Amino acid sequence: MNSISNFPYFQGTSFSDLFAQDITDAHYAFLLNYPATASWAAYPNTNHYFIQDGSSEATKTSFDKICQKEPWKNLAVLGNGLPGIVISPVQAVLRDYWREHFGFRDDNLKLFHCSKYLDELSQSNPLGSSDSSGFDQIITLFPFDHLKPEKHAVDPDVHYHLLSKVTLSELGVQCPAYKSYDLRQTHITDIPLPQEFPYLIKTSHGLSGEGTYIIRNASDLNYCLEELRKYLEIESVRMIVVSEFIKNAVQNHCVQFYVNKAGEVTLIGTTGQLVNAEGNYLGGLIHYDDTDMSKFFEMIAAIAHYAHQQGYFGVIGFDVLEDRDGGLYAIDANFRVNGSTPLCLQRHTLLGLNKAVAKYSTDYRMDGALDSVLVRLKPYLDRKDFLILSALERVKYGKIYTEIYGIVAGETLEDMQQIERDLQHKGLQILS
Repeated sequence: MNSISNFPYFQGTSFSDLFAQDITDAHYAFLLNYPATASWAAYPNTNHYFIQDGSSEATKTSFDKICQKEPWKNLAVLGNGLPGIVISPVQAVLRDYWREHFGFRDDNLKLFHCSKYLDELSQSNPLGSSDSSGFDQIITLFPFDHLKPEKHAVDPDVHYHLLSKVTLSELGVQCPAYKSYDLRQTHITDIPLPQEFPYLIKTSHGLSGEGTYIIRNASDLNYCLEELRKYLEIESVRMIVVSEFIKNAVQNHCVQFYVNKAGEVTLIGTTGQLVNAEGNYLGGLIHYDDTDMSKFFEMIAAIAHYAHQQGYFGVIGFDVLEDRDGGLYAIDANFRVNGSTPLCLQRHTLLGLNKAVAKYSTDYRMDGALDSVLVRLKPYLDRKDFLILSALERVKYGKIYTEIYGIVAGETLEDMQQIERDLQHKGLQILS
């Protein structure tokens, strides 16, 4: 393992570059969607690797987010060495845009039918096989109940343990004080709760902020307990944590790095988390040439060491609250590609254009079909003032609009903000 003092920065621009050192021993692919538990899921994760993606059918994370917008934004920056598996076809005009601006190649996209993809991926493919449609190892964001364990690039039991909110205190870093409870052994009404607000209650494997409840008053608590009862009724949660609330926080960082199979660390970047009033993730802000990651080095080293001991390799992003006294508290650790990882991967491309500040958001929208959006925004796209990672056409009341995951970039924070205002004048809406 490398020493704390010499963690190098990643020099590539794609996930293929990032994983290249670890995927030479077999035929790997990156499965870009999460599992789900909704009624539309052909392979619901309801048996072993529980995921909290909504307490009722009406509130579950939708197909368009899990299987289209989220996977496509990673596919855009996948590169050419690691095939990407998707279960919903990508519009040709979006692929054309990616090809021009990210070097995307169509032959690196592997489209499987959503009704049978895990059965097909679970089929045996002996090492050295010439069958290009089969894969030996699948890199996942989360373990899949219906993908054979030996097909997971990281042991699924290990991965599930690492992704649990309960595991945070084992990582060897400072974190909020918390206690975990097994709801099979302790009834939710018997859990001893803090006497004072605020505090947090978290389910063990909440998806995209789901299952995290900030308890500021009795009404918040009642809502949380009702949600937990719903999760218990559908048998999709077993463990929760009750956590201290860190007060006087002035920064919310997402620190990202890669740990390889030898346990060596490569820095990816640090973003400032953008969240709404409810704490839901909206995106990230990054200063490519003005972010000192050294203050996180001890935390990075501890988490990387723990992950390597467990047998994990891949991207790790951990969320850190910094208080007004400079105290650092890890509040979450994600052993997977994170939402803002593609933003970090633009480091060298954008710095080469003298663009040092960039913002990633999942909440852009523009009226019209994608091809018309690309025409109207062409000057901004050509200058890389705006980069489109993911785009999905929708229709409401007979009108077409396009939902966009995108990056706005400028020389300074003020320049980036001005570009975003200019984009708004061109019709780009910011929903958050």
